[in-house]
Amino acid sequence: MIDLFLYIGLPYIAIIVAAIGCYRRMRYSKYSMTARSSQFLEDKQLLWGSAPWHIGILVVLLGHGIAFFLPSVWSAILSVPMATFIIETIGVACALLALAGLGTLIYRRLTSARIQAVTTTADLLVVALLFGQVLLGVLSAMNFRYGSNWSTGTVVPYVWGILTLRPDMAYVTGFPMLFKLHLIGAWLFILLLPFTRLMHILAVPFQYLFRAPQIVIWNTTRRRRHAVAATAKADSRREFIKGAVGVTGATGLLAIGVSSKAINYIKGAGGDLEAESALLEKKLKRLELTAEERKYELERQRNTMILVSTYKELDPVKGKYFIDYAMAPGLAFMGKDCVPIVLSAKCTHLGCTVSSTLDANGKVMCPCHISYFDITTGQPNEGAPAKAPLPQIGWALVDGTGKVVVSRIPGQSPQGEIKPDLLAQCSLYITKPGKATA
Repeated sequence: MIDLFLYIGLPYIAIIVAAIGCYRRMRYSKYSMTARSSQFLEDKQLLWGSAPWHIGILVVLLGHGIAFFLPSVWSAILSVPMATFIIETIGVACALLALAGLGTLIYRRLTSARIQAVTTTADLLVVALLFGQVLLGVLSAMNFRYGSNWSTGTVVPYVWGILTLRPDMAYVTGFPMLFKLHLIGAWLFILLLPFTRLMHILAVPFQYLFRAPQIVIWNTTRRRRHAVAATAKADSRREFIKGAVGVTGATGLLAIGVSSKAINYIKGAGGDLEAESALLEKKLKRLELTAEERKYELERQRNTMILVSTYKELDPVKGKYFIDYAMAPGLAFMGKDCVPIVLSAKCTHLGCTVSSTLDANGKVMCPCHISYFDITTGQPNEGAPAKAPLPQIGWALVDGTGKVVVSRIPGQSPQGEIKPDLLAQCSLYITKPGKATA
């Protein structure tokens, strides 16, 4: 129920509140859509905080935007290993730059008496949310690598499902807690948008980049000199922003221009009968898969034991896949002591399915982010992205009369008489957690 609210209810609440709130504010209070510049109150720390923050966050948001709006182009670019390394490095560097800049702005707001005088509770809430959101992004990128690769198959379809009124939280419910908090923070950001100075991001004054410089004349000679110097500094910033916008635009155009996939993505499928038939066929396959999945769920609700295979079919090197009671993949091997080894095949990093073939060290590999798991203990190799072991699954060997010959509860030793000639007549079942096997 909590997951349903956080990943489906909260997004729709945030989108609806943001849409209505932003419209009302733009319609009835458009002059409040401002960042409330405090440059006249303090400008030295502002320079060292504002520029790094805006440069870093714009580059990070650009990467997020390309992955969201052009996932096929993004995946094509990241198919080159070196491109993945470069993009991940740039992303983390820019996020750290944004974090340093925002930290400077927060320090400035908390230590300057002039800035404190114009600071509201909403301002503090906004900077705290932004700082936490960027920090979660950095920690996620550093603890769970190659997020730019797998995001197009998880986060992107999840968000598109929300926007197209076909929500599916299964894409994100298996995420590590860092990713979940980062995702929830994004929806909270959208929810707060109409009620804070964050609204100024929807009213970007592009015309200011191209207007003629304005000089404010003060009464004294010293202040006139200061005003002229400040105007020159503003001009240099304006030129820098123009250059940054130009480089960003050129990079985006280059990414679109070098890939034919971008054109196909923008054009979309044709409206001919063949395309419509292919779409209907795709929908039919999805319905069939959904029906089969519901059939598996019903079977697991009704039965305390589910057949995996016969004992003779178990192999010490090539594992046998099956679906466990949590509707997740599992693996069964023949152990060296003639006792089955049954464990989850869902990687504890991001939920990918591990391979079914043992390597020379008796380990199976997760192909998504390269973790190796020892099947006897379930433990991952040192330094792997996965930190938790593969969970063991309870099982029972049942003979032809339905009698349980040998069984095992996770974390305990096998119970029963282990005789190879007797076990050869048995079949392997997984057992429902918390249920007796006798």
